[in-house]
Amino acid sequence: MAEHDFRYTLLTPEHTLIECRALTPGRYQVTGNGGAIRAGDTLLVTLKGSRELSMRLTVDKVRLLIKPPGQWVATAAGPSFRELAILNWQVNCDACGSQLDFEFAVDSSLGESARVPAAEARLQELHWQSREGRHLCPKCQ
Repeated sequence: MAEHDFRYTLLTPEHTLIECRALTPGRYQVTGNGGAIRAGDTLLVTLKGSRELSMRLTVDKVRLLIKPPGQWVATAAGPSFRELAILNWQVNCDACGSQLDFEFAVDSSLGESARVPAAEARLQELHWQSREGRHLCPKCQ
């Protein structure tokens, strides 16, 4: 089982993601070129509409296409979103005042109440801490 990185930041033409679309919540169809993808592999793909967010998909089945050579179509399992929303938020460190502008993904079908937990989870990924309504950057923890 290998991990293949198809995020926009790589931009290698022999190893590209052509399309990634949701079939149902948690099920995706991915079309790509190169990479020797196999069942059980993991794909890292950039979320549509995001500068920096990606999701990890686990390949279930792969079908190699005859034309064009090297192209494949895979079905994969991943995060379950009914309505994906990419939001931008901003926090300030309460100790030193440094500012963080960040993106996070949330299932907008869950309503406004899902935004804060999704933002807090993303802050933890970025190594910021939130205690009793106060935010601390990695330097001030």
